[in-house]
Amino acid sequence: MEEENKIKKGTRLLLEALEKQQVEVIFGYPGGAVLPLYDELYDSDIRHVLTRHEQGAVHAAEGYAKASGKPGVVIATSGPGATNVLTGIADAMGDSVPLVVFTGQVGTAGIGKDAFQEADIMGLTMPITKYNYQVRCVKDLPKIINEAFHIATSGRKGPVVIDLPKDITTLETDEPKVDDIELESYQPTYEPNKMQMTKLLESLSNSKKPLVLAGAGVIGSEASQELTTFVKKYELPVVNTLLGLGTVPYDYDLFLGMGGMHGSYPANMAITECDLLINFGSRFDDRLASCPEKFAAGATIVHVDIDPAEIGKVINTDIPIVGDIKRVLQHLLNDDVEKVSHDEWKEHNLSRIKAYPFTFDRQQQDEIKPQRVIELVGEITQGEAIVVTDVGQHQMWVAQYYPFSREKQIITSGGLGTMGYGIPAAIGAKIACPDKEVVVFVGDGGFQMTNQELAILNLNQLSIKFVLLNNHSLGMVRQWQECFFDERRSESVFADQPDFIKLAEAYHIKGKRIDDPLTFEEDLKEAFNEEGPMLIEVVISPTEHVLPMVPAGKNNDEMIGVE
Repeated sequence: MEEENKIKKGTRLLLEALEKQQVEVIFGYPGGAVLPLYDELYDSDIRHVLTRHEQGAVHAAEGYAKASGKPGVVIATSGPGATNVLTGIADAMGDSVPLVVFTGQVGTAGIGKDAFQEADIMGLTMPITKYNYQVRCVKDLPKIINEAFHIATSGRKGPVVIDLPKDITTLETDEPKVDDIELESYQPTYEPNKMQMTKLLESLSNSKKPLVLAGAGVIGSEASQELTTFVKKYELPVVNTLLGLGTVPYDYDLFLGMGGMHGSYPANMAITECDLLINFGSRFDDRLASCPEKFAAGATIVHVDIDPAEIGKVINTDIPIVGDIKRVLQHLLNDDVEKVSHDEWKEHNLSRIKAYPFTFDRQQQDEIKPQRVIELVGEITQGEAIVVTDVGQHQMWVAQYYPFSREKQIITSGGLGTMGYGIPAAIGAKIACPDKEVVVFVGDGGFQMTNQELAILNLNQLSIKFVLLNNHSLGMVRQWQECFFDERRSESVFADQPDFIKLAEAYHIKGKRIDDPLTFEEDLKEAFNEEGPMLIEVVISPTEHVLPMVPAGKNNDEMIGVE
């Protein structure tokens, strides 16, 4: 008791609160407004990873959170330091990633007076956070931090910002407020409504063409095992969203692949033809439902989500179920429903899987096909790697060709589509899972946005393989220009590029350039046998498109590029 009432500085209260939250690692970048906090960190047992840019810090925290399920923690200084984390915060909000971000702020006396390196972080982050705080009293620190972690990690997870005026960190108190969490207006619903569950099971027993759609909410609830048991029990075909990949094993015989804009033909046709669509944890975003009025038009829609705001927002829902997906599935598995045969539907989907796989020209010998690169990496890693992607064509090819078998295996930017995400996110994922193999796929565009984070690989002993698919362009932008803008490639082709291998060597990591279509498979296998971090540049076709493709505004059955 005597220790609890001891006079303590704000920085000490802050670190003690983080220790109580069992924080293991912080990603950050120091500056004037957070110098007192960094001075306290000097003697702390909490690991700090110094990134080379604040955007890198927040993306690394996202990768850590997605790979581990634990909240990522970030520290940035005031002004430009704080504004540099905005993109990552918005990215985390879009993908429901739990983060607690501490932004430095000028002293309380200077707030609102355009002080040096002042920015209105409360105003800037309000629309892109689950909640935000500005600490105005040092004794509030423990309570605010505990609330922030609770909000970030409960219900629909997301980022929380704590804006920290400099003087708050240096002030002292012997009366910190109790750290009990009392948030009457924030009470997430975990237990589903039993009547709605009964309706779901009745619809399932009457359905002739049922389909399960699984999104990132399944991963957020850590419910992949229950989902797999459920779909196998009733022999249900499954479609994944991009962020839901891995929630059912790739080799499940009725796994139809990813749905939506660059989804598989079997997946998109099943969405169009089903008479019952059970959505577990997908928000029906516009990459999946580009034409909402025609989406699964003949189906009874069941939407299971922990966030009631998502239900009915895009697609009219017949059976809404608000609750934790793991608990919903546990209830469903405990209740037996009369199993109605849908063998014809099952065989119909199995025949489509066989007849319409993802394809590319395997006979072409004069260029390296990116699809084969990803397919081969899947073989080399035996489908067991944590796969991190940047954003663009390579991201979609990874979704199509890597054999994901478990949750938390794909780390990618979904809702915001943030180029530059891949390299720092991989660093965070490797720190979260040091014993797992981490592979990054990145394009030459995204690579040049955050490649400075390669500087911290050796210091932190991070053995990561970075596969740079170089098509000398912003591939997805170029593809859209070629498809919809009369092939007018306006500012989407890189006429000049750096020597990426020399750049890797400048960061003291190995580099290998692969450009021979006849030997690239052997070259790639050799590269993966190398120990330590490595950049593997693969020169791929400059004209390859991601297919099939649902053009914007079209329904899922209006794909182009289906053979």
